[in-house]
Amino acid sequence: MIKYVKNFIQYQFLLNELVKKGIKLKYRRSYLGIIWSLLEPLLTMIVLSIVFGTLFGNHTREFPVYILTGRLLYSFFSASTKEAVRSIRKNAAMIKKVYVPKYLYTLSSILFNYVIFLISLVVLVGVALVLGVYPTLYLLQAVVALLLILVLSCGCGMILATIGVFFRDMEYLWSVALMLIMYTCAIFYYPERLLKSGWYWILQYNPLYCIIDIFRSAVFGEMMNLQNFIYAAVFSFLSLLIGIVCFKKKQDEFILHI
Repeated sequence: MIKYVKNFIQYQFLLNELVKKGIKLKYRRSYLGIIWSLLEPLLTMIVLSIVFGTLFGNHTREFPVYILTGRLLYSFFSASTKEAVRSIRKNAAMIKKVYVPKYLYTLSSILFNYVIFLISLVVLVGVALVLGVYPTLYLLQAVVALLLILVLSCGCGMILATIGVFFRDMEYLWSVALMLIMYTCAIFYYPERLLKSGWYWILQYNPLYCIIDIFRSAVFGEMMNLQNFIYAAVFSFLSLLIGIVCFKKKQDEFILHI
């Protein structure tokens, strides 16, 4: 264990540079640059609030904040895992020339999206204050949600990156899977609507929804659901462990398939 920690510290500078590179490349041809990370969730929130507020009759003042809390976390998970699944193949030229721990490419693809995600939270703060959703002591629970979403993304990212090397269609299949995940995260509808239909159990077994629910509880000043917290924590750290083991076991074979 100490060996891996020392290895990580040794290449920490490279990891930082890869994260910076990822952010620069993401906005390389954008006139708005990093400002787009603030505008995109804001514009998406406005559209979803109008559309689903009208369809479902959700005209409460806090509904846009409800949508934004779910959309921000889902967008980070979606973007980071999409980058992770192709992270090894995307850096094939570098991997073939210079020895660098391969996990750095996958990890950096997740971390640079996490930095952008943290910046985009500024929008949530502004919208919440404007709509009268003020911070309480429960806001400290947001740290738990932010940690779990990072761990879950890293775990799923490592697993997807490993599979993506050997099975290139995984990138397209994961895009379809993300669409299904989005609809089971209760981003633009209240989960209570599923209680009568008998499909509420789907949300309970979706770790991403559980993390979103924890984050929403923090924002709206409520105590988190402990059952959701335990399930999300166990799932997230277990996925990270599985991801690390799978990646480490198969990384020496990557060079033969990229």
